[in-house]
Amino acid sequence: MAITEADVNAAQQAWCDGLVAIGKAHRASGDVRATAMALIEQLYDYRDGVVFFKPTLAHGAHTFRSTAEGALSYFIGGNPKFPNDKGFALKPWARAWYDNNAAENGIQIHGPIAITMGNVYAVDYDGNEIMVDKTFVFRLCKDGKLRLCAHKSALPYVPDT
Repeated sequence: MAITEADVNAAQQAWCDGLVAIGKAHRASGDVRATAMALIEQLYDYRDGVVFFKPTLAHGAHTFRSTAEGALSYFIGGNPKFPNDKGFALKPWARAWYDNNAAENGIQIHGPIAITMGNVYAVDYDGNEIMVDKTFVFRLCKDGKLRLCAHKSALPYVPDT
């Protein structure tokens, strides 16, 4: 099975939709943990591979998240092993979308690997918007699904004025 740009775009949109779903579960006093774990299991390759994950607001000793437990903590917080995590997905975000703008289409496909670079935008329920620089690397897994094997995220550089 070959990876297509449509597959990559669908995986990125699923990530955005999952981020919003976690926040919706939080607002509805639903099962935030289960919702976040569904995102992680569906879109991150922790089960069969190695994941390089550098979340946007992670720093210090817990900058990189090489385990599903670390990823879960970033999205929903509450894990004493990651005391600085506040739960990025608990903002909550009302809407999220992406733009692959690093090149003409922002997607490179190399056999079982697809790389994207661009921005993810998220808007909270008060209309506050954040833009995050993203690099996603997806791997085509044994079950035919694309899952992240690398996820680098950072706030855009703003020069001193």
